[in-house]
Parts: sequence; structure tokens; C-alpha cells
Amino acid sequence: MSLSPATLFFMNFAPKPSRKHTAHEWLDYLRESNGLGGILAKTEDLARIKSTLGMALSKLGLEHLSAKIEAGWRSGGQNELFLLVSSASIASRLQQNLPSLIKELDILGLQCSAIKVQMKPAPAAWEVKPRTNDKIREKPQGFNAIAQKSWEDLLGKLEPDSELRKTVERLLQHKPK
Repeated sequence: MSLSPATLFFMNFAPKPSRKHTAHEWLDYLRESNGLGGILAKTEDLARIKSTLGMALSKLGLEHLSAKIEAGWRSGGQNELFLLVSSASIASRLQQNLPSLIKELDILGLQCSAIKVQMKPAPAAWEVKPRTNDKIREKPQGFNAIAQKSWEDLLGKLEPDSELRKTVERLLQHKPK
């Protein structure tokens, strides 16, 4: 029995997954997927860090700062937590409590040897706004008075049968009315 190339082409693909998957089945699919599994793992890790950091801050009486902190692992650092904050006062307050915070995180199961606190860059003081000019840009209407006079002076200096004179005459004749 011989199969056509088109049949062989379609036989190589796995059947489409059913659209009636539950949320747990989709999470399993995402975890197993080549590219998406890593993204999902990093997202879950960041959520775990944020949750654990919130609990540690709460034990230190700093729970009000939890929403104002972005946390993640510092790239290249071994067990070094990176906290990004929006103001100097929050950064200062966290710096004062770093030893206690590291200890609480360790108790809660988040091993980190150091914490770096840094302020977020300030947003730009300016913003791009659309033009509010009601005046619609008008298309230029011919030459201005100085340009018109210059072309006419040039026309007077040119020989009557020259190509340049004919071109300048056509230019001056096509002026808008």
C-alpha cells in the first residue's frame, strides 16, 4: 500500500488537543512545553518570592511596604535577592532591617545570602501629547513675494529662446490662483 506525500505529511503531526481541558491540565501542558515551561517556572518562582517576602515583612511589622517592593533574584549572584523600591525612604527602611529580613526569609524557607535594595528609575518628567492645534496645516499656495520677484528677475535676464527660460515661464504660469 503506498501513501501519497500529502497523506504522509498530515500523519506526522500529533492530533490537536481537545479544547475541553481543565485549568490543571493546561498548567501541566505549559510546564511540559519547551519554551513556555521556563517562563511559567520563573513566574511561579517570582510569585513565591513575593509571597514569602510579604510574610517576612509582616513578621517585622513592615507589611505596608510589601505592595511597594518588586523582588527577584539578582542575575549572576548566588542566592542574592534584589529588591526594587520606588522611594528613598522605603530603601532606607529596608536597609535598616536587612539582617532581620534575611533571617526571617531563611526561617520561611527562602535561602538568600544577601539582599540588594535599589530605587526604581524616576519616570520621565515629560510626556508626549497629541497636537491640539485646531488649525489644519494648509498646503503652500505658490511662491512668496520675494521668490516670485526673484524668478521674474531671472526670467528677464535669460535669452528668449533658451530652454531654461521656457522652464521658468512654465514654472511661473502654473502658480496657484
